[in-house]
Amino acid sequence: MAQVSGTHRKALPPTSYLRIFEPLRAFSEADQAVALTTGRISREVLEDATAVAALKRLTRPLSDPFPHLHVESFRKLVTTTWDGTVNTLYCPDQLATRAILASEQLDGSMRPQLLELLIPTAAREANASRVDRQRFTDDVAHLHTRTATWGVPFGWLILVHEDDEVDVIEDGDDLLASRIYTPMHQALDRVRYAAATLAIHAPEMDLLDELAALSEWLQLFDDDSVVELDYGRIAALVWPDDSPHDLRLGIESLAESDMTGAAASYRRLSSRWLAVRQLARAN
Repeated sequence: MAQVSGTHRKALPPTSYLRIFEPLRAFSEADQAVALTTGRISREVLEDATAVAALKRLTRPLSDPFPHLHVESFRKLVTTTWDGTVNTLYCPDQLATRAILASEQLDGSMRPQLLELLIPTAAREANASRVDRQRFTDDVAHLHTRTATWGVPFGWLILVHEDDEVDVIEDGDDLLASRIYTPMHQALDRVRYAAATLAIHAPEMDLLDELAALSEWLQLFDDDSVVELDYGRIAALVWPDDSPHDLRLGIESLAESDMTGAAASYRRLSSRWLAVRQLARAN
């Protein structure tokens, strides 16, 4: 459990992250050099710096949420296997690419007048001129981070179990983040089992499509990767969280044709996240 200062993180909307940490060999030589350099920075120092940069973008005099002069950074994760082997893994931030993808999502879900206020055409055009198109294409094909605001997608929760490794980050009495880690092979086994069970017993559920997409995404990465579910500031609203346990029980109940047990698990899950959804709507 780490104690840090998270003043800037508290000012941002509660956001959760699903990240893939890969071995150094999975990256190009140029990216390996960047990973080794930025990986020396403390994880929490990097998270605070990321929050500071995000706040600066949000509070610019002119509406322009895109990063300027962005230098790639890598988060580092050190793991120890059952036999004592120490592995160092890395996750690129890919902020420039993720910012463009986020703006494109808004473009399809927001009224044009409001979109122009938040992300003016001039800002999008200026950002397009700054972007390395080849790097953007490569990042999109191999995006290491997924984000969600005001919640954690249920599909992500399928990937982790309550007995996985957990790291809790605190600022005094304030919870800044809870991170759960699971090896890639376990995450794939879990998502495939859940998808197969739903395909047989509940093929109409939207979750099935989400799990299929997650499975395809996970297979893009090195077999020795680690999946990190970072609750971020969402942790302050739900942690300790029994959702992975309830989801697993629900899936197992479906596999055993126990509809009563599956319904009970879903009710617990829904009631736990109802308060978060209400806060999101109020915000």
